[in-house]
Amino acid sequence: MSFGEKLAAIMQRPGQDPSPKDDVPWYLKYAGRALGTVGSFIAIFLGAWNCAGILLAQVSCFLSGLWQMVAGFLVITIEAPCCCMFIDFVQQLSDWVDKRPYWNRAAAYCGLAIPAIFLCPGPSTIFGSGLIFATGIIYGMMSIGKKASRDDMIRAAAVTEQQQQGVSSSTRSNLVENAQPMGISPRPDSNV
Repeated sequence: MSFGEKLAAIMQRPGQDPSPKDDVPWYLKYAGRALGTVGSFIAIFLGAWNCAGILLAQVSCFLSGLWQMVAGFLVITIEAPCCCMFIDFVQQLSDWVDKRPYWNRAAAYCGLAIPAIFLCPGPSTIFGSGLIFATGIIYGMMSIGKKASRDDMIRAAAVTEQQQQGVSSSTRSNLVENAQPMGISPRPDSNV
């Protein structure tokens, strides 16, 4: 058993299937969870710091801080439901989100992070919401999937090179392979 498999067995969530259902590397899964958990704690703290802007009559920074704290709380309830186990529906929410595709989570996290930055573009907002945005980027990379093997990429590059030279030996067909070139088409009548 490798170190990664031991770590995966330790970090496994209750009721989780021990065999992975997708080809996402384990380090991306745990990087997304770790960055989401730590980043949301930091976002909540920095959001509270932004809320202190109300003392200086900066209403937009106050609203930005509130948005950032709510976004941080949502991310922490999804990524680390054990941190919010005093709320009864958090585990169901986390399980529901885990069943969704990764691109949904990526779009939600990136969408949650952007409004706070537009409301009050300060360093604390950019850093706090930036961590949530980075979590969304990691989930976006997970949604793309695993890279092809070296042999598959060499084979695809050879096929592409042959097609560029005019020789097509692959079983795939291009959509426009049988289209006529522009020079062969008949000239339109100018008298009509």
